[in-house]
Amino acid sequence: MCGITGFIDYKSKSNKLTLQNMTDVLHHRGPDDSGYSLYKSEYASIGLGHRRLSVLDLSTHGHQPMCHENLEIVYNGEVYNFKEIQKELEGFNYSFESGSDTEVILKAYHKWGIKALDKLNGMFSIVIYDTNIQKLIFIRDRTGIKPFYYYKKDDLTLFSSELKSFYKHPSFDKKIDKNSLSLYLQFGYIPEPYSIFENTFKLKAGYYIEINLKTKNFQEKKYWDVVDFYNKPKLKISEHEAFQKVEELLKSSFNYRMVADVPVGVFLSGGYDSSIVTALLQDGRKEKLKTFTIGFKEKGFDEAPYAKEVSKYLGTDHREYYCSAKDALKIIPKLCEIYDEPFGDSSAIPTVLVSQLAKEKVTVCLSADGGDELFAGYSKYSTVLNYYKKANKLPVSVRKLVHFGMDLVDPKYIPYFNKTYNFTTRYQKIKNILKAKTSIEAMKFTSEYFTENERKKILLENTVELETNFSIRLSDTNDEINKMLAADYKTYMCDDILTKVDRATMSVGLEGREPLLDYRIIEFIAQLPSSLKYKNGDKKWLLKQITHKYLPKEMMDRPKKGFSVPIEEWFKDELKDYLLTYLNKDRLDKEGLFDSKEIIKLRDNYLNGNKENIQKLWFILMFEMWYERWM
Repeated sequence: MCGITGFIDYKSKSNKLTLQNMTDVLHHRGPDDSGYSLYKSEYASIGLGHRRLSVLDLSTHGHQPMCHENLEIVYNGEVYNFKEIQKELEGFNYSFESGSDTEVILKAYHKWGIKALDKLNGMFSIVIYDTNIQKLIFIRDRTGIKPFYYYKKDDLTLFSSELKSFYKHPSFDKKIDKNSLSLYLQFGYIPEPYSIFENTFKLKAGYYIEINLKTKNFQEKKYWDVVDFYNKPKLKISEHEAFQKVEELLKSSFNYRMVADVPVGVFLSGGYDSSIVTALLQDGRKEKLKTFTIGFKEKGFDEAPYAKEVSKYLGTDHREYYCSAKDALKIIPKLCEIYDEPFGDSSAIPTVLVSQLAKEKVTVCLSADGGDELFAGYSKYSTVLNYYKKANKLPVSVRKLVHFGMDLVDPKYIPYFNKTYNFTTRYQKIKNILKAKTSIEAMKFTSEYFTENERKKILLENTVELETNFSIRLSDTNDEINKMLAADYKTYMCDDILTKVDRATMSVGLEGREPLLDYRIIEFIAQLPSSLKYKNGDKKWLLKQITHKYLPKEMMDRPKKGFSVPIEEWFKDELKDYLLTYLNKDRLDKEGLFDSKEIIKLRDNYLNGNKENIQKLWFILMFEMWYERWM
């Protein structure tokens, strides 16, 4: 696990010092080593920078940038099946000097070109420079576990694992993209391929970019997409066959992700996802797994007792830490540094804390993300489907009439309901569902925090709606549940969950691995009917059956809590000053992005005890703290 960065400068103004500055700002991602290469070809200056966190082959043989003949690579991630690929390459008379997966990737590309990607099982962002044909290639893993940003304007291209590298280049023009800001308010994250800045993008998951230095041609191409597997005919297999195959895939994936030359642990919440990861890995293993969890003293948020119970049953070496408002006070000022793009998921706080806890004992930690998106674990799927089906039972003319009528009525004047929690937003969502053409569109509307009308009120400039992965096209081989799962995999999971975990773990030099996101698992799960995932109202049915083989059903069957944070309670007391300091008229008016009257009204409604959604205030607070730090 590492950090990569660099540039292509057709005017050759970028120098070695700039490259070093861009690289060393990523020290937290790779505290063990650094490397820099600067080339001046007849077409451009090319800089490749690398910060290394040593996980495989701790010797200097794993140093990057790494060369082989005409190729040079910088790479962030892990390829878990590198030993098998190495053995295959040795059959073609390739020899290896290191025990690192970097050398295997480089020589696999030398042998097979871009087709080498089909062989890689892991998480990665890669840059390869071919000096013979004067081409660079940018690559991001299938699911988007590892980040990759690029900036392209005039005769300069920058790339990096994090935006903070770009701030170190004197020619980077950090101009806020107002359309992306609207997306941030809508979802609490900025979905790929967009970023908070103009001319700055995320390389899409499962894509690569080829850059021809001679012609300046810049081509983005897809090599993998989860939608292709959802669109295949559904497998006609028995429940028992599906059970066996999924269990086999889980075991293979989990064991792959234990390969390291440093200590490895597991984030354990006590829910189904992290519990099955822990159970399968501890099963038959003499050495006790190291497991870590974060708890809360506030009722309704604390999963630590469940994690402790699972740990005791499985016999892991368990550590827990209870997060308080005081801890949050220490973490919140760091969030805008860790997440150098506005990021609104408040569970980043415990994710940073559990990463700090784990780093004291291990260098690698497995995080069980993706289970809800693979196996239908969120209640929103059934909720959306219920609303969507009811709306679709109405004739189109009636839906239009109801939508028109709701448009005429201001929800704040509706007696009784206007006093209930977040009513105006919920009213707008129901109105939008009436016009939803697909279940995915309906899910998008229910996933919004600020609706379109609310964003128009608080943003001073008009924006246009950018196309996101909510617009993916899925065939009729999928029912509505499977369609929503595919969309969630490409949006919320990729751009919220995986962003949260990558930045939190890397902020302390901890490698986070995602065992449920092995591409073989999702390729198989995508081809299963949703009845094996959501059966008779039972969410995650298939994963639960496998888990109950290793953990008692009575221990696991309990209401889902999720990794949420009691910020509503905290901001009424210990954290109140944050809202007053950052959401004030002078600050907001000076920036010129938001209508300060609307923000102050939202803030004061909440502080006066009205039932406002604290997540909205949190999003704006996180943006304001980010703006203060980086703008």
